[in-house]
Amino acid sequence: MNIVFVDADTIGSDIDLSGFSELGDVTVYGNTAESEMPERVREADVIIVNKTEVNARTVGVAPRLKLVCVSATGTNNLDMEFLERRGIAWRNVAGYSTENVAQHTFTLMFALLEKLSYYDDYVKSGKYTEGGSFTHFSNVFHELQNLTWGIIGLGNIGRRVADIAGAFGCRVIYYSTSGSPWQDGYEQVDLDTLLKSSDIVSVHAPLNDNTLDLMNAEAFRKMKKTAIFINVGRGPIVVEEDLADALEQGEIAAAGLDVLRTESMTKDNPLCRIQDSTKLLITPHIAWASVEARRRLVDILLEQVRGFFA
Repeated sequence: MNIVFVDADTIGSDIDLSGFSELGDVTVYGNTAESEMPERVREADVIIVNKTEVNARTVGVAPRLKLVCVSATGTNNLDMEFLERRGIAWRNVAGYSTENVAQHTFTLMFALLEKLSYYDDYVKSGKYTEGGSFTHFSNVFHELQNLTWGIIGLGNIGRRVADIAGAFGCRVIYYSTSGSPWQDGYEQVDLDTLLKSSDIVSVHAPLNDNTLDLMNAEAFRKMKKTAIFINVGRGPIVVEEDLADALEQGEIAAAGLDVLRTESMTKDNPLCRIQDSTKLLITPHIAWASVEARRRLVDILLEQVRGFFA
């Protein structure tokens, strides 16, 4: 069996892939351009991809291909009709990063809620040594307890965030982007109610027709001027020009993002206008990527390949 990792750099060079060698011959490419795909997968029985497009153009010349494993939860890069037509099975990985994404959600939120970048700058600039007081609190912040936390998308990650927020004393409400019936133990509301009521709004939804451009100028105008917005779902859920405007015009207080419409970030992204880290924090799609989560990911992929051929 020939197993080909198409873009292994997305998993990280510090993660052990040697277990796959027990199943067959393994070829590992760090990254693969679309034009390089046909030649690299020509003899593959299994390909493991993250973001690389899988369709007739890229893998149509691979007659032996039986299984495509996506080293992620999202499958937007797979042409499902082509795979079905060719009889090629596919697998994705869910649940491996729930704890890490929830943790990162709170990392972004607390940094913004408590204005940590401002206070860190205050100390490191030397102002604290000149202040004459043991404390400094001119940039006010609030307790998390008793705030309303609105969650868009109550899947595994959304529920984990809801449970942690509840433990901190928040009132938690959620909006289902799929229109699913209410989930026992959680308070479901419509989107308008969530946006108008929430002190913190976090997005944990997949990208689909229901969520594309969901957070636009109209949505941000409905939010509290004191609200914090967090997106660890998918970049295109947010209209970035509208978010930049909302931050600049004070329609919301702050935003924390781990995902963008185009990754890596482009120099003309409108969010580049905002350099104030008390208003905007952006991390480079790392919410899922603790070493523990990446090890779990590879373990699940290995079991998927082993189980498929067993």
